[in-house]
Amino acid sequence: MKATKKIIIAVDGHSSCGKSTLSKEVAKKIGIGYVDTGAMYRSVTLYGMRKGIVSDDELRTEELVSRLGEISISFKFDQEKGRNTTYLNGENVEDEIRTIEVSRNVSKVSAIKEVRAKLTDWQRHAADEGSVIMDGRDIGTVVFPQADLKIFMTATAEVRAQRRYDELIGKGEQANYEEVLANVKERDEIDSTREVSPLRKADDALLLDNSNLSREEQYDVVIGWLKERNLVE
Repeated sequence: MKATKKIIIAVDGHSSCGKSTLSKEVAKKIGIGYVDTGAMYRSVTLYGMRKGIVSDDELRTEELVSRLGEISISFKFDQEKGRNTTYLNGENVEDEIRTIEVSRNVSKVSAIKEVRAKLTDWQRHAADEGSVIMDGRDIGTVVFPQADLKIFMTATAEVRAQRRYDELIGKGEQANYEEVLANVKERDEIDSTREVSPLRKADDALLLDNSNLSREEQYDVVIGWLKERNLVE
């Protein structure tokens, strides 16, 4: 199966609803590029935390904005683990950007308009080379409003928190379900009410509520949508 032309697929939705997992599977199946925009925002957040300008209690916006030129984000495929890996200024930070500490701070960093403008520019350039599937919060509404297929993913907060909790425990990290659930709800509120590029479903996006769907069932739904639009053969 492959794309019939150069295509752009935009996948937006709430935190911890499996956007990246689904996007990577679709990219692999139809042979197109994949960009994890959430990893970009998490990398900027981690950079700020390491510099002491982002924390649970503090966000020095002007200083973070002034340092954006110092940040380089890239992706490489890890053959051993079979996954994309995120690099911050040449350092593998894939595991560190997924911690609960980064999760607590990423939404407020993502709300900074200068950060969003910078990363939106990087994201648009990612599609210059060919077909791409990209997941995030504003891909179908801001980054690629002309996308060939727009998907808005969601699930109940409780289901998303359980998935996130299981992921953290599976990595051997300390986690508390109630804390994870509170973080999921807080991120929903921040993402949906921020002034710049708030999370919302594009008018022409297709809704995928995966609260009660397996990974295989979600994948089949999306492939079906692509076939209906003659975007794959």
